[in-house]
Amino acid sequence: QVKLVETGGGFVQPGESLRLSCAASGFTFSNYDMSWYRRASGKERELVAYITTDGRRTNYADSVKGRFTISRDNAKNTLYLQMNSLKPEDAAIYFCFADSLPPYDYWGQGTQVTVSS
Repeated sequence: QVKLVETGGGFVQPGESLRLSCAASGFTFSNYDMSWYRRASGKERELVAYITTDGRRTNYADSVKGRFTISRDNAKNTLYLQMNSLKPEDAAIYFCFADSLPPYDYWGQGTQVTVSS
């Protein structure tokens, strides 16, 4: 059974940090490029960050460049998103995504990030 379980979300004040984790199971994690997406209230889902299978190449949305860092540990089947200098506009549900052609692409259930003073 394929599972992607995000953890690490929460309530923080502007300028603070959070680290999201996404634990993968039921598929060969190291064979998948991985991404973090987010969906803010009333907005479309957007791609936040992307990482290749070996972690050597990453890409970020302009809105998070320099503040967020995506990484992975293939030995632990885990994807991470380090989020620094959080802003109110970063508040959203964050999802991890295992990138492949359907039906072999997978989504997690999401974790809520709230940024407010």
